[in-house]
Amino acid sequence: MRILFLTPQLPYPPRQGTALRNWGLLSNLARSHEVWLLSFDEHPGAPIAPELCDACREIALFPVPRRSPSQRVRRLFTSALPDMAWRLWSPDFAARYREWTGAQHFDLIQVEGIELMRYPLDGARRAHGANAARGACAVFDDHNCEYVLQRRSFETDARQPRRWHAAAYSLAQWQRLRAFERRAMVAADATLCVSLQDARMLARLGAVPPARVIPNGIDMRSYDVDFAHRSANPLISNLESSREASTRSVIFTGKMDFRPNIDAMMWFGREVFPLVRQRAPDMRLMIVGQQPSPRLDVLRADPNITITGAVEDVRPYIANAAVYIAPLRVGGGTRFKLLEAMAMRRPIVSTSLGCEGFPVADGRELLIGDTPADFAAQVLRLLNDQALRDGLVQRAHAFVSEQYAWSVIVPQLEHIYTTLLNEPKRLPI
Repeated sequence: MRILFLTPQLPYPPRQGTALRNWGLLSNLARSHEVWLLSFDEHPGAPIAPELCDACREIALFPVPRRSPSQRVRRLFTSALPDMAWRLWSPDFAARYREWTGAQHFDLIQVEGIELMRYPLDGARRAHGANAARGACAVFDDHNCEYVLQRRSFETDARQPRRWHAAAYSLAQWQRLRAFERRAMVAADATLCVSLQDARMLARLGAVPPARVIPNGIDMRSYDVDFAHRSANPLISNLESSREASTRSVIFTGKMDFRPNIDAMMWFGREVFPLVRQRAPDMRLMIVGQQPSPRLDVLRADPNITITGAVEDVRPYIANAAVYIAPLRVGGGTRFKLLEAMAMRRPIVSTSLGCEGFPVADGRELLIGDTPADFAAQVLRLLNDQALRDGLVQRAHAFVSEQYAWSVIVPQLEHIYTTLLNEPKRLPI
């Protein structure tokens, strides 16, 4: 098959959730199919990684569009589209999309994320009436159930008076996203989502065809190395020895300008971590991820909290932590961070929402705590119970190996592709 991928950022190197999913799908599909890539690039002009060049027949990159606050406010009042539909809108990107889809025969166009669905939607409007023949099958990969994520953001921020401005934004976006997400699903030949829970929430939009589950996956081979004793990272080296650091830190990883991640760390840092340190005063908190929000600056005052910013590789940090935490209270989809921690045999404490979408159970693959006291108690249980840690990580590693390896997931996607190409033809997109 000839497949065109539209991605919001370069899939390689895969340093955060979206890129991890994009690279996992693209690189595995490229072993058997011809892949073209149309992507935004956060660092235009930098050399393209050889791994990405080897995987793709053709690559076209465009700088990420820049929007001023005044432009965003103006469109809030002048456009019915959600803010996400404008975030990555680029006339140059659109022109290249039209050029490629007009000149090449693609079997499939895979759109990675709702921000990019305007391009096939715009293409469908231009093609309608001009060509009744079947074009490529459009596959919309909805990484999160976006309208639900915005609704949850509204509900969380509405409880905090100092966050009412953010709640007002989410309230407006929630309703617009409902309409746009449904429109995207109706236009696509297939919609993918990452969990059964997301599929059920998307079904409430009433769109046909319904979403199909292609979960997030992981390359298990990349996590088999014992990073704990091979780290060259100077920050970890300065903490003490790797063995000492592994008994004295809890870790969270993620893109730290993402609202659910910011909320998670503000909640944990202010309300949970002090309870942990009452019983374990030598504990440290590591917040690892690119583009830390200024909202996190208040946590820097605590000498036991480290906010790293972007790092070359999160795996040594995960390997050197006693406990991996997922204290998420907002969000949707599933979290790559949990797959990484499971693959690296790190014990996990999560909120119920943090592990939503995975068929895991409290006390089997991880521990769950939804209040500050319960979350802190679960962290302390892991610190003090070696047998509990060993059992959890063994079961979690088996769980991710059997269900979330790309070698298991990609054949499921190929089956969807084959089914689409054999179905009765619809209008082009």
